[in-house]
Amino acid sequence: MEANSAVIAVRGLVHRYQDRTALNGVSFDVRPAELFGLLGPNGSGKTTLFRILSTLMVPSSGTATIVGLDAVRQPGALRRHIGVVFQAQSVDPKLTAYENLWHQGHLYGLRGQELKTRIDEILTRVGLLDRASDRVETFSGGMQRRIELAKGLLHHPEVLLLDEPTTGLDPGARRDLWQYLQILRDQEHVSVIVTTHLMEEAERCDRLAILNEGNLVALGTPEELTREIGGDVILLEARDPQSLADRIRSKFHVDASVMDTQVRLEIESGHRFVPDVVEAFPGEIQSLSVSKPTLEDVFIHRTGHRFWNEEAEAAAETGKKKKAKKH
Repeated sequence: MEANSAVIAVRGLVHRYQDRTALNGVSFDVRPAELFGLLGPNGSGKTTLFRILSTLMVPSSGTATIVGLDAVRQPGALRRHIGVVFQAQSVDPKLTAYENLWHQGHLYGLRGQELKTRIDEILTRVGLLDRASDRVETFSGGMQRRIELAKGLLHHPEVLLLDEPTTGLDPGARRDLWQYLQILRDQEHVSVIVTTHLMEEAERCDRLAILNEGNLVALGTPEELTREIGGDVILLEARDPQSLADRIRSKFHVDASVMDTQVRLEIESGHRFVPDVVEAFPGEIQSLSVSKPTLEDVFIHRTGHRFWNEEAEAAAETGKKKKAKKH
């Protein structure tokens, strides 16, 4: 794709915090009317990248341009072309939905009837026109998130940047939000960048940049990325996974890696391989699964380790505490 057809062009972005490198030469493009995901675990660099794109941070080196404007050299001009929805709430809960948008409009120089008309339009778009006069503190989490979106879209931006937009939302509100982002892309032709650590959200994106420890480890559509693995992913649970993996490699001449208590294999026609491996090592395999590759598998394939996030770590910690109580 030609650089001039990109709405966002990121080239060789590097950012360092003292002795830690948060971004290590990241480059990618975002196309017009594209829903683009930045996927990565905590500490991957996606929040730093988000802050650079939203003009809140200056990178150590490299460039980021949005609609032809440089995020470092032209931040004031650029802010008129982007809408930003942060992870932390930015609406005033004591004000009504209308009042929140009225004040936001003034920041962008909108006044009078033009602003009133635009507020009605955007509240209609996010399905909250009938709640315009209600205080935001009376809204559900999903409705408050829609007001955040309305704030970000009030000035007709070509690009919308969202940082972990579904944090704290229930599954129904998450689904509604993603449906709305797809409408924005399809009907308003807005390019949307979303940071997320949730695989099921990443799968909804048109394309993805997967980050790990500051590096861009994968770039493409979800389908392209999972297709590169090919075949099936087999997970074998065993008491001594390292020993089992060594012997599987020796006997079948396939690559077998160890993840926690599991042996992991990427192999064509996994359902045909399973009977052979079970028969070869009777009584050693406690459980097994065969599945098509997922984005989690892409991350493992590219980095050699699992995709950990706060939810997974919290679940693991809860599991440890439950086990400790039983003993």
